[in-house]
Amino acid sequence: MADPRFFDRAGPFSLDSLTAISGARLADPSSAPRIIEDVAALETAGPNEVTFLANLKYVGALAASGAGAAFAAERFASRAPSGMALLIAADPYKAFALAADAFYPVPPVTPGRAPSAIIDPSASVPDDCEIAANVVIERGARLGRRCQIGANSAIGANVGIGDVCRIAANVTVSHCLMGSRVMLHPGVRIGQPGFGFAPRWERSGHGSAAWSGHHRQRCRHRANTVVDRGMAHDTAIGDGTKIDNLVQIGHNVALGRGCILAGQVGIAGSMHFGDFVMVGGQVSFTGHLRVGDGARIAAISGVFHDVEPGATVGGIPVVPLTSWMRRMAILRRLAIEKGGS
Repeated sequence: MADPRFFDRAGPFSLDSLTAISGARLADPSSAPRIIEDVAALETAGPNEVTFLANLKYVGALAASGAGAAFAAERFASRAPSGMALLIAADPYKAFALAADAFYPVPPVTPGRAPSAIIDPSASVPDDCEIAANVVIERGARLGRRCQIGANSAIGANVGIGDVCRIAANVTVSHCLMGSRVMLHPGVRIGQPGFGFAPRWERSGHGSAAWSGHHRQRCRHRANTVVDRGMAHDTAIGDGTKIDNLVQIGHNVALGRGCILAGQVGIAGSMHFGDFVMVGGQVSFTGHLRVGDGARIAAISGVFHDVEPGATVGGIPVVPLTSWMRRMAILRRLAIEKGGS
């Protein structure tokens, strides 16, 4: 159960309602009227709560769970304990997520403007937006309908924000146009200058060239998620892309639709990603490369060359994931033979 001090719970819902919400089906239709009060993990769920099984290694936890109901694939139905109602789903995790969203919906926007908010007279802010304390909205900025701007956030000059966007506290947004239904979590920085620089060389009296410093575009040290604005062309983030904490996206990067970037990914400038690329945590990319549609890159990898569409790669530098795993197994065996561990 989520802490009621921080989350408002909706419901309860009947199992019949949860099937309609999630797209699952009941293994035993006679259990449809049964009432479920909350969602919970396999290990902690009680008789009035629903849980889920999406990973084979947790089948034992399903068998031992005290949950009243569970989302699960058909092949695990026989492993559920007696009395547990099963909601059969092709993707139990997605079905559970839809149910969880029903129990804990995003709070509605509360229209209004805090007295301490500073909004330039030339900015466009519809009356149905929620503007929290100490927000700054600069000249020419335009917000869509039903937007929410959290405390201490700043919207730069001429920024465009679509409808139903939620921008949390301590966010800065500049030099960008944002679509509708975008969510920015606390501390996100969008639109600050990139790291790019050009070395400056000068001729010595002997005719040789010597480095004499940097001609800077700008240099910044930043925490949180950072998206640098473009230099030669725009930095672009496709619809449905999800970016985790502490990700650095360099200038002129183009991310396709539905990409997933886990925490601490670093992308150098002018990279091009296709649609639905998945990148594990702490992956680093050199600049000016292309990653094809549907490629997947394992965590803690280094990408120094293009990645083909649909490829699954890992390692430093990346190779096909199966090859990398074989190499690691061989190295481990060699270490054991040499007396290592």
